[in-house]
Amino acid sequence: MTRRLVVGITGASGVVYGVRVLELLRDAGIETHLVLTRSAVLTIGHELERKVDEIRALASVVHPLSDVGASIASGSFRTDGMIVAPCSMHTLAAVATGNCDNLLTRAADVTLKERRRLVLMVRETPLHLGHLRNMAAVTEMGAIVAPPVPGFYARPQTVAELVDHTVGRALDLFGLDAPGVTRWREGEGR
Repeated sequence: MTRRLVVGITGASGVVYGVRVLELLRDAGIETHLVLTRSAVLTIGHELERKVDEIRALASVVHPLSDVGASIASGSFRTDGMIVAPCSMHTLAAVATGNCDNLLTRAADVTLKERRRLVLMVRETPLHLGHLRNMAAVTEMGAIVAPPVPGFYARPQTVAELVDHTVGRALDLFGLDAPGVTRWREGEGR
């Protein structure tokens, strides 16, 4: 089977994480299936100096949010899993409650039902009890909640280094080795 990941980008702040995921997967030769929410398109305009079409061009396949009949909406379409980077609280709540009203949430639901890896890079602070309960619910369903929290032991000097480290750690969860990840005490022989 071709290595294949579904990538969702929502409107939470931090769309750079999803863009970097797409770049690293493209460079690794991984087939990507991208779904952008309407809010993601707005956030890209606020946070990045790139056009939405440039970001779409990073993916192997781009699916419209409304296309709930797309390949990634079916469990018979094999993937290695799905990453939502960043994952808004709205999307987290939809996944936690099984609300599949668009392709992104349907693809996440399919990923869970097929017992595939679902990584949600939830992006919000501070958190209220509803957020925490939704995180617990998706974890109980088999998802991995991986907030984009950088490791400062690598002594990052740029935002790009912070992003690379965080995205690299998320891709570790799929068994993918991404450049830009400094690992704690690696190479010390301990």
